[in-house]
Amino acid sequence: MIFKFIFPAAILFLFVIPVSGIAQDSLAKTETISSKKEKKKAQDKIDTTINYPKIAATRSAILPGLGQIYNKKYWKLPFVYGGLGITALVFNYNLKNYKDLKQAYIGKFNARQNPPDSTEYFKINPKLLPLSEESLRFNRDQFRRNADYSVLIFAIIWGLNILDAAVDAHLKTFDVSEDLSLKIKPGHSSMAGTNGISLVLTIGK
Repeated sequence: MIFKFIFPAAILFLFVIPVSGIAQDSLAKTETISSKKEKKKAQDKIDTTINYPKIAATRSAILPGLGQIYNKKYWKLPFVYGGLGITALVFNYNLKNYKDLKQAYIGKFNARQNPPDSTEYFKINPKLLPLSEESLRFNRDQFRRNADYSVLIFAIIWGLNILDAAVDAHLKTFDVSEDLSLKIKPGHSSMAGTNGISLVLTIGK
């Protein structure tokens, strides 16, 4: 009679309990793998939403506007390209006039030193012929100075484009949710024993 109870118990111990343990181990491994996958997905989501200032600045340094595109601030592109484009046009205008005035000044100077058959004289722009040597020299220097300023302004705008991209990427991670609020409320100062107005900054709940 005892053998009838011992044999089924032994079968249960040898087969059912190990199978249960294997099932628990398999479930634990499945949960671990699932947890790792969820963590990886969450990390990938964070990586795709975070804007890295170094990347944004590098892209804007290579080509103006790329950092703004990286930050998804497309409305800034007209300002970047407009500023650089206008500066480039101003530089080209000053450079062209500088070259014409320089050529005219050299032509008139050589014509005065070797009259009257100086070939340089005939290279002068007809519009500049009425100007004296002194006027040509003065205007030549003025346009050269303006061209130099144009290059400087172009470099400044390029630098501001890089700075804007980097700062914008930094600010992208700041909390600007509706939980942030600054309110003016009446308050009581226990130290001074007086009533007044307080500024209350709410960061979050």
